[in-house]
Amino acid sequence: MSQEQPRRPSGQQEPTIRYGDVFPAVSGNLAEKPVAPQDAATMQSAENLVLGQTLKGGPAAAMQSAATVNERMGVVGHDDATDATAVQGVTVSETRVPGGRLVTEFVAGQAVGQYLARDDDAMAGGGGGGGVVDNTKVTIGEALEATALAAGDDPVERSDAAAIQAAEARATGLDGNVPGGLAAQAQAAAAANAWAARDEDKATLGDVLADAAAKLVADRPVESADALRVAGAENRNKGDGTARPGGVAASMAAAARLNRNEAVWE
Repeated sequence: MSQEQPRRPSGQQEPTIRYGDVFPAVSGNLAEKPVAPQDAATMQSAENLVLGQTLKGGPAAAMQSAATVNERMGVVGHDDATDATAVQGVTVSETRVPGGRLVTEFVAGQAVGQYLARDDDAMAGGGGGGGVVDNTKVTIGEALEATALAAGDDPVERSDAAAIQAAEARATGLDGNVPGGLAAQAQAAAAANAWAARDEDKATLGDVLADAAAKLVADRPVESADALRVAGAENRNKGDGTARPGGVAASMAAAARLNRNEAVWE
């Protein structure tokens, strides 16, 4: 198995999909390495060993898509691997949480994916405890999806990314960004939008927040404290200090009022 053997003709630059393109949260040398076919195969094997399957839309699937393009373009060969997997390796770890397992996947020591694998018995009502979401309440993920409907065509700005980061943190209870999660995607979108020359080239809130509830590693009903934290994050990062109409803070506030059985149209 060879490592990182580029196949470009001399003087010709072919498109290359690198780890940083697939996983915006990675940094350093890994971000600049091309995704190779055997990298994807290694991650696929790791997912199968730990989870019993290759996840649809998971890191292995994303790597396979990128590697296929790189191979088609002649950037890498079918048997090529980068030292990111051949030397430094891949890891899939699990942490038990109420209702399931928090799964984190790593390439060369950097997290490239994190998600909640729910237990079947917990999803069916067994297991009890704090992992069961009250289906009569609006969740943080559902509030974010409401933003995608209300302001989905608006380009993602720094204030939106800050609000999404705050909302994700309140939903998951995690201090940092979830690798490849909503906050990471929103921050990458806001950074790219700042350099985009045309509005039509900018990533929108709808692009980031569609199916937000399914993308969160954990979710729970919106409370007043959640709405206040998100509003503070959005306002602090907005030039005029006001919330976006129909934006993340507005949707969270409406959800909190609804969960308190108050009118949301006042």
